[in-house]
Amino acid sequence: MIKDLILKNRSYRRFYQDSKISINDLKELVELARLSPSGKNLQPLKYFLSADDETNAKIFSTLAWAGYLKDWNGPEEGEKPAGYIVILGDSRLTKNYFCDHGIVSQSMLLGAVEKGLGGCIFASIKREKLKELLNIEDHFEVLLVIALGKPKEEIVIEEALNNDIKYYRDENQVHHVPKSDLNEIIIS
Repeated sequence: MIKDLILKNRSYRRFYQDSKISINDLKELVELARLSPSGKNLQPLKYFLSADDETNAKIFSTLAWAGYLKDWNGPEEGEKPAGYIVILGDSRLTKNYFCDHGIVSQSMLLGAVEKGLGGCIFASIKREKLKELLNIEDHFEVLLVIALGKPKEEIVIEEALNNDIKYYRDENQVHHVPKSDLNEIIIS
């Protein structure tokens, strides 16, 4: 059921780095993106795929990992993602990507969960540095990066208390994600 996939689709930030992802796995996820809805059916998104250590390290160096975890600079060696999908907007087609990159991100992450993988969407990116490191042409705009791998952390969804929605890690390194109550988010 879709709800089961959504419950397993968390923002994973630690992975079994030695559990490799193939370029074919990444292509299968992009196929889900390709089949997803697109504003005006413009299909202006393109994808840069990485599953090798050298390119992964370049991408990793441009990402900010967890805003609420102030004392954590991201996964250590051995816990880094095994692959990435960089979502690009092709400005030759349009400069308005609507919410296409959000739609395709969710499609790909649900596909990743179905494959036994997990991921995290990044919008906090050193975009110009990433374009330079990957030799991405100027007409492409870096929109989002999806980090992927076999999850190496436990994530628990819990009820937000006093509207505190900040995620945190407990003493056992379990990642807690407070969610607002359904009755609080429905206004009619």
